[in-house]
Amino acid sequence: MSTRFASCSCGQLSAQVTGDPVRVSICHCLACQRRTGSPFAQQARFPRENVTIAGNSGAWFRPGDEGGGATFHFCPQCGATVYYESKDLPAFIAIPVGAFADPGFPAPTVSVYEERMHAWIVPPADAEHFA
Repeated sequence: MSTRFASCSCGQLSAQVTGDPVRVSICHCLACQRRTGSPFAQQARFPRENVTIAGNSGAWFRPGDEGGGATFHFCPQCGATVYYESKDLPAFIAIPVGAFADPGFPAPTVSVYEERMHAWIVPPADAEHFA
């Protein structure tokens, strides 16, 4: 079983995960663009029992466009988001793929909010695509 390590920029907040993600997705919604400072967000979802969090976090809740919402946990020192919890999916923890700093991380299999996608972005052809 594989083990991966994600952390904030300064290393104070981290997440260790065992096993493969159950979903790797990219989101092109405007809220994710603003939150990440990038034209999309990429996240990996893991069963909660496979994630070990270490360090202190600040938290910020953002309501979802269609209900639900998520609590984002970030380092109070450097500000980097290390994980988040979806209100509608309490059995899982999502981790921004960039927090792993692993260019070999699995590609996304789902792409959402594509109507807000930047014109130059080309998601993997075999991913599920949602407008």
